[in-house]
This record gives sequence, C-alpha cells and structure tokens, in this order.
Amino acid sequence: MQDTPETPKEAPKPAPTRPAPASTIVPAFIVAIVVVAVAGLSAWIATSSPRLSYLGLQIAAAFCLMNLEEFKFQSSLAVARDRVVGILLGLFMMWLAFDWLWSAPAGVEMKRTFVSTMRSLAELAREPVSSERPGAIERTYKLRETINAQFDKVRSLADGVLFEFGPSRHLDLSLRERIREWQPQLRTLFLMRIASLKYRLQLPGFELPEQTLISLREYDNRSAALLDDVADWIEGTARPEQILRDSLKEMEDSASFVTLLHGIDSLTKSVAEEITRALPSSSGSTP
Repeated sequence: MQDTPETPKEAPKPAPTRPAPASTIVPAFIVAIVVVAVAGLSAWIATSSPRLSYLGLQIAAAFCLMNLEEFKFQSSLAVARDRVVGILLGLFMMWLAFDWLWSAPAGVEMKRTFVSTMRSLAELAREPVSSERPGAIERTYKLRETINAQFDKVRSLADGVLFEFGPSRHLDLSLRERIREWQPQLRTLFLMRIASLKYRLQLPGFELPEQTLISLREYDNRSAALLDDVADWIEGTARPEQILRDSLKEMEDSASFVTLLHGIDSLTKSVAEEITRALPSSSGSTP
C-alpha cells in the first residue's frame, strides 16, 4: 500500500484582539492625571523658600507611599491613615524641637537679620580700611556676598512670620510690612555703595585727588555712622543724627561722582527718617 501524503495542518489563526474595555482605560487615565497633579503641586511647593519647601517633599512622600507602594489600587483607608498620622507626628516633633526648644521665632530673627544688614552696609561704606588694594578688594567681595545673603534671609524670614502665631503676631506682621518696604531702598543703597567703592579703591579710571579722597572718606564715615545709629535705634539703644547738609560741599568740584554721592546721601537719610518715624523708641527696645 502506498502511504498517502499527509496534508499539512493549517496554523491556528490568532484570536482577534479585543480593544481594552473603557472600564479599564478610564480609571487608569484618571489615576495618571491625579499622579501628575500631585507631583506638580509637590514640586511647585518644594521650590519655595526653605521654610516651606519641606511641605512639598512631605506631600510627595505621603502620596507615593499610599498609592505607589504596591502595583494595585488601594481600596483601604487604613494605609492612608497610618501614613498621614506618621508624617504628622514627625512634623509635630520637628516643630517642637526646632521652633520651640532651640530656635528663635521668625519675627525676632527677621528683626535681628535686618539690623545686621544695616551694620554690614555701614561696614561696606567704610571700606577699604587698609591701603592694601588686593586684600581690600577680596574683603569687599566677601562683604558683598554677606549682604546679599542677609537680604535673602530677611525675605525668607518675612515669609515665615505669616505662619507663626502668638501674642506678638500683630507686632511681627506690622514690622514685616515695614521691612518689606525698606528692603528695596536698602538694596538700591547697596548698589550705589558698590558703585562709589571704585573711587575709594582708586581703581584705574576712577582715581581722585588726595584732598578729594580724604573728604570722601570723611563723608562715608559719617554716612556709615548714621546707618549704625539707625541699627541702634531699631534695637532701642540710640537715636540717629542727621548727616550735615553741607557734608558734600567740599567735594562739589568732582562732578564725575558727586551726583552719585548726593543720591547716596539722600537715600540714606530718607531710610533713616522712615525707620525712626515708623519705629518709636518704645517699640525699638522690644525684642
């Protein structure tokens, strides 16, 4: 008998793919939107000031620990409860340790840093204190960085005052608003002082006659003394004296920089008058 050839078997046809039901696509899309929204909110808060940025990290940590720890939907509220209670307990202990046991309130630190900024500006006005130019330039660079850091710290502490409560909250908020008004003026004075420092350092192209340079140093010392007196006034220990209106008469022959010094003189006296008018001696002596 002859064997009949076997007919080749046809390969099984693949089963037609079914489109995913809408009941699985819609929840996944909603979950993705929620994840993106929470992640964006956490990142936005995390890029804020140092006092608030930690809140963004805690929001992201709580959300991820509740929803992304396992590859499934969390239908039990016990997981969310445990995570949130643990995070709140940790935040409470950190607040108790850092805000009540060791650190000072933001209002006190804001006032103290603002006073330090004015004293640093007075120190910058007296620079250079030595005739060695390279060392003086290096010292002024460090002083400028310090003043910039103090400006940023005052702004950060002013934001923190909003989140503190207590018997002195009203006074702290009032002082906060005034300091926020004075900060731009002090920044402008800082930039003008940097510009006038080139004459004190006798950099190339900014040389002054010896007699004019002596008069400039005398004026800068008086201007620095006024800033120190204003700082003492805020602390409640002294009253600033006005710079004499004829303090620039001896320098009017140097028209290249006398306009700048008139601006410094006017701005310094304006800030001093605003601070002493807004802060009476009784409030200036409070911590």
